[in-house]
Amino acid sequence: MRCIAIEDEPLALERLLQYIGKLPELQLDATFDNAPDALVYIRNHPPDILFVDINLGEMTGIQLLETLRPDCAIIITTAYQEFALKGYELNVTDYLMKPYTFDRFFQAVEKAKNTRLKTESPDKSYIFIKTEYRLEKVMLDEIIFIEGMRDYRRVHLRDRSIMTLQTFKEFESQLPGHMICRIHKSYMVSINNITSVEKDRVLIAGKRLPVSETYKKDFLALIGAGK
Repeated sequence: MRCIAIEDEPLALERLLQYIGKLPELQLDATFDNAPDALVYIRNHPPDILFVDINLGEMTGIQLLETLRPDCAIIITTAYQEFALKGYELNVTDYLMKPYTFDRFFQAVEKAKNTRLKTESPDKSYIFIKTEYRLEKVMLDEIIFIEGMRDYRRVHLRDRSIMTLQTFKEFESQLPGHMICRIHKSYMVSINNITSVEKDRVLIAGKRLPVSETYKKDFLALIGAGK
């Protein structure tokens, strides 16, 4: 999920960026220390999640939200509890009180992910993948797994493979996580095409791919083996 952070306190921004960096499903597109600059950027580059402080100088975070009415998940980060009611009137996803912990931040992001899943079209059954000088349409049920190869990603399909410069983060923002998920820094797999899971590996299309500790917990929970 693509995100933007609006925060004018350097230490608070540093903590927020550290937390964002811990979650591979988040891609930070831009940061701003004032609302007017952020307003212009967001109109041209709408994010999936907007992290916004309230006290931002001449234009507050609340005023920005009232002006923009962004069509994305909104997570307010502030030291002032009295703005909570107004925030919820603006349909914010969550309200983080500073100083917040990583666990509390993670809960807010999970709410944002669930909000996104509810608003995504259930009928979308394909993506377009950039390869060479074209965009190639690929049906989701064609994808077996995606493999990282230095600067490239190889998308293994049922009858062929595609080489692309698209990053795993870009794929994670395109693909439904309940169908095709990350299991390793170098692999994403189609859940429907997994033959078996053994220890720290999955068997898929006759290949054994590693499951790293970073992704293991979420992966096992997704396939119903978390217990």
